[in-house]
Amino acid sequence: MTSTIYLVPCVLDETATNTIPLYIIDAVKNCSVTFAENERTARRFLKSICKEIVIDDYEWFTIHKAEEELISTFKQKITAQKNIAIISEAGCPGVADPGQVLIAVAQQMNAVVKPLVGPSSILLALMASGMNGQQFEFVGYLPIDNNEKIKRLKELEDNSAKNNSTKIFIETPYRNNPLIETVLKTCKPSTRFCIAAELTAANEYVKTKTIAEWRKEKTDFHKKPVIFLLQG
Repeated sequence: MTSTIYLVPCVLDETATNTIPLYIIDAVKNCSVTFAENERTARRFLKSICKEIVIDDYEWFTIHKAEEELISTFKQKITAQKNIAIISEAGCPGVADPGQVLIAVAQQMNAVVKPLVGPSSILLALMASGMNGQQFEFVGYLPIDNNEKIKRLKELEDNSAKNNSTKIFIETPYRNNPLIETVLKTCKPSTRFCIAAELTAANEYVKTKTIAEWRKEKTDFHKKPVIFLLQG
């Protein structure tokens, strides 16, 4: 017998519980330990998909950074052959998510790692963008300093054009509008730019236009969860 690590996807929008397959409930019920990026929202999420789940029956641990104490605890639970659920704040554990540190430990310890199907904002945005899904790169956050951000955008645009690849990035929601403004000022008119906002929610928005076309639009994505895609 060995420990099984279940990578439990979470909703992207609290109302979109229909995006979570039923077999997720069985996986969670098979666990006794939970490592969550945000315990409070993870508890609420589990209750939303199954009212029968007794939240307090689980041992709860919060994933922050690669803290030695957290990794040590995780290793102890694997050694004790506990089944463990790893839950991201939104989307899939290990994808743009601090849970990847624990997953790496599980692989090193030869535990069984089971990725479970669920919504990934990065993949949903790529699917709907119409951009190259054969070659793509998720680059996370761009630099905060505006000069560095402009430099990075130009690098991404040039690399995208050279390699025919899609560049995917994100921003802190309250900085979405300034980022969009910088993209529209910096990138070439023919470059394609996709804004994918509030994915899986009732007011989901995904549009791909050229920079020249976006410059004619009025946009406001302040404090909305957004994935940005660029292809030169």
